[in-house]
Amino acid sequence: MLLELILALIFGILAGTITGLIPGIHVNLITIIILSASSTILNLTPKLTLVIFIVSMAITHTFVDYIPSIFLGAPDEDSFLSILPGHQFLLKGMAYHAIILTLYGSLIALLVIFFSIPFFILILPIIYPYIQKIMPLILIIISGFLIFEEKERKSWAMIIFIFSGFLGLMTINLNLNQPLLPLLTGLFGASNLIISINHKTKIPKQKIVSLKKIKLRKKSLIKSTFASLIAAPFTAFLPGLGASQAAIIGKEVTNIQDQREFLFLLGAINTIVMGLSFITLYSINKSRTGASVAVSQLIPSISASNLFLIILTITFSGIVASLITINLSKIIAKNIHKFSYSKISKTILIILFIIIFCFSDSTLIGKLIASLIFITSTALGIFAISIKIKRIHLMGCLLIPTILFYLL
Repeated sequence: MLLELILALIFGILAGTITGLIPGIHVNLITIIILSASSTILNLTPKLTLVIFIVSMAITHTFVDYIPSIFLGAPDEDSFLSILPGHQFLLKGMAYHAIILTLYGSLIALLVIFFSIPFFILILPIIYPYIQKIMPLILIIISGFLIFEEKERKSWAMIIFIFSGFLGLMTINLNLNQPLLPLLTGLFGASNLIISINHKTKIPKQKIVSLKKIKLRKKSLIKSTFASLIAAPFTAFLPGLGASQAAIIGKEVTNIQDQREFLFLLGAINTIVMGLSFITLYSINKSRTGASVAVSQLIPSISASNLFLIILTITFSGIVASLITINLSKIIAKNIHKFSYSKISKTILIILFIIIFCFSDSTLIGKLIASLIFITSTALGIFAISIKIKRIHLMGCLLIPTILFYLL
């Protein structure tokens, strides 16, 4: 049994590295494949082994997924906010620097997760029934906050939010196997890639410096950590909210302006949201990430001993993932300037389309509908970029359906 768990941990870290590196191959996709084949897999391995595999994969993914986001501008739905500051660092030859800052945030997140456990186990079960009654109000307030945070183009922000919400509502009700795959990939991945191709971006030679030289001032470290402490835990039990919304909330509450601090905050929140989703599953039996949904289907009721193993898995996976991220980002930083950024972007765009066509649905009609959603969401993402609206408002695709679910 112990050997099986260790192997599951190792293979989970390897899988998380792959999902983190390849745009469009998200943890959710792998977990769905696992669950669809679970009847066969469970004849070969215990449920707990699969749980450890999924947790280690999910945590590793949160460390590694900033590599394609910053180097290629091809994020998943949890790391898309890193594109803007990350792209600026890339054009200055400091992409490695940017990735290490997100890595520091993810490492701090492991401590935040550990110290948040008493609150989630002892207090959250008591207050959650009251939170649930006012859930729509909370989500509406957060949505309004995100829109009015747009200083100059509030009307356009509202329009983009509503349009994306309508698109999300239609997509979710189409009964595709993977409705969010074409939707989020188009809104946040393909749209940015097409803009990059159009601008004919050239990548300068990247600087690689010692880790000792990449650091935040003590004040910045405290501010960014505090921001993640304020914002991230709420997304672990509020539906429709993810790392991106938490980052904006934390940024505004603590008045973060420095891009270095923001990259640190993004790294921290991404890992915190994923890690705490498993703790939330134990405390209130609610799933807030695709990985925690998979775990809940494998083990409907998590025991204290299972939770202990999950916490150990989160910690060990995070430490190993940090070493992997450092080495991979260093290799890529040394070589990426040798390649055509336009050709890389076009290749990734083709890969994303193939992934969407193959995995969004099992029927031909479903695949064609998913392709149409992908094209539509990409167009909306490009429109948001072209009118200089923050793409956080595109998260209306998840928030509006969630609000309507509670109200209707």
